[in-house]
Amino acid sequence: QVQLQESGPGLVKPSQTLSLTCTVSGGSITTDYYYWSWIRQPPGKGLEWIGYIAYSGSTYYSPSLKSRTSISRDTSKNQFTLQLSSVTPEDTAVYYCARRTCTVRSVCVMTALTEYDYWGQGTQVTVSS
Repeated sequence: QVQLQESGPGLVKPSQTLSLTCTVSGGSITTDYYYWSWIRQPPGKGLEWIGYIAYSGSTYYSPSLKSRTSISRDTSKNQFTLQLSSVTPEDTAVYYCARRTCTVRSVCVMTALTEYDYWGQGTQVTVSS
C-alpha cells in the first residue's frame, strides 16, 4: 500500500521560501509512469495544482506559480520536495502531495485531480509575520 506523508514548517514569514517534503512508502518514486504532484487548498477555496516531478525526474509547474516554484527529489530517501519562494499570505493553504499514473504524457491532463489515486493527509502552512 502506497503512503504519502507531507512534512515541513507550519508557519512561514512573508517573502521567505516555503519548503515541504513528501515521503513516500510502499513504492518507489522512480517507478515508470508515476507522477508526483503538489496540490494546495487555500481556506475557503478549491484545490489548486502546483506542479509535478515525474518518475524520470522531469518537472512541470502551473504557469501561474512557475516563477516561484521548484520541485526536486531525493531518490535515496524516496522523497520529493516543494519549494515556493517569495511567499505572501495568499500562499496560506493546506498542502498535499499526491500520485497519479500516466503512460502517455501528451494525453494526460495533470490538473485533473480525480486522476490522483494516492494522497497525503495534507499539512497546513500559514504565511504570516
